[in-house]
Amino acid sequence: MIVYDKEILDNEILVDEAASLCNGGFISKEQKKFIKKELPVFKSQDNALVRSGFFLLGSFLYSSICGAISVVGMNAENAYFDICCYIFAAVGFVGSELLAKQNFRNHGLDDAFILGTILNVGFAIGISTEANRSVIAFFIATTAIFMFVRYLHLISMLVFCVTITAFLFFQMFEFGEIAKAILPFVAMIFAGFFYFLTRKLIDKLTESYYYNGLLLANSFCLVLFYLSCNYLVVRELSAELLGTEVKPGTDIPFAFFFYAFTFMVPIMYLVQALRTKDRIMLWISFLAIGFSIYTIRFYYAVLPIEVALTLGGLVLFAIAYFSIRKLKEQESGLTFKPDRINHSDAILNAEALVVASTFGMKPEVKPQDSPMEFGGGGFSGGGSGGSF
Repeated sequence: MIVYDKEILDNEILVDEAASLCNGGFISKEQKKFIKKELPVFKSQDNALVRSGFFLLGSFLYSSICGAISVVGMNAENAYFDICCYIFAAVGFVGSELLAKQNFRNHGLDDAFILGTILNVGFAIGISTEANRSVIAFFIATTAIFMFVRYLHLISMLVFCVTITAFLFFQMFEFGEIAKAILPFVAMIFAGFFYFLTRKLIDKLTESYYYNGLLLANSFCLVLFYLSCNYLVVRELSAELLGTEVKPGTDIPFAFFFYAFTFMVPIMYLVQALRTKDRIMLWISFLAIGFSIYTIRFYYAVLPIEVALTLGGLVLFAIAYFSIRKLKEQESGLTFKPDRINHSDAILNAEALVVASTFGMKPEVKPQDSPMEFGGGGFSGGGSGGSF
């Protein structure tokens, strides 16, 4: 199913590992360049700005081809309008195949044709079904997962996650008010199910090519699970979808559950991340904790904003200080020591700079070389070269 040569995919993994070893100081830059030169890899762009430029260039190319086809097809008038997006989607697919055969991957040009294919499939289904949202979301999700499986395109996996969630929501809307009322619980169950499904697929993965995409989907499920029953999200969606008006002294149904969920889930994420040493879950837990605090302050401003920010900063400083003291001497597991691979010692370097500037420490000055040279017998008979 994968369009790329698997030998080149394996070479790309080896080159990435060589770059990591070079960053960690295990091999030299010359060795890394030699490995990259000897192993054929894809035509790709690591620089986001350059890749964006090639994406714009690919978009212009794609639009030009579609425009040229439209100049010919406009003679058919309405008949062409009904099928034009299908033709454009076919053009995008053919372009994606040609670029893949030439070993373009994550380059920018291929992004334009892959995403253009998905977008035109959505337009085509929208025209054919008179903008049926559920059907559009289903076909976009189907096309996106196909593009990910065939081209290993991470953005397509993200599009799949978003559109399959939208498909669930649109389907629930069609069942009336009761379905809208239980939508948060359905979304929570949906996110939990797919989280464990993607985790199981990752654990049983025999080929590493799909790992990044499954990891992205797994992280998306964590975010969706938290947002599904977050108090602010549920309350605002209730007002939008059901027209629920929360009057002073009242609250939404099951408010106690949503309050508890808003604060318990981020803590659960944090504990699980520390237990399993999952860095992505750790960052998600931090963001969720921050959003939980924002959720409460959105409705209940107990303290003025400047006082709340000051107290929050003091609490975070205390947590960071005692965590550093606890972890700085540990050699394994959770530790504050620098990571040789990821160069995460920037904080330690900053700390050393602050200490040096505070106490007036200056770099050690190399003493001037002494005119008295020893060795070789060149002066005062101090050497053993036979001269005096």
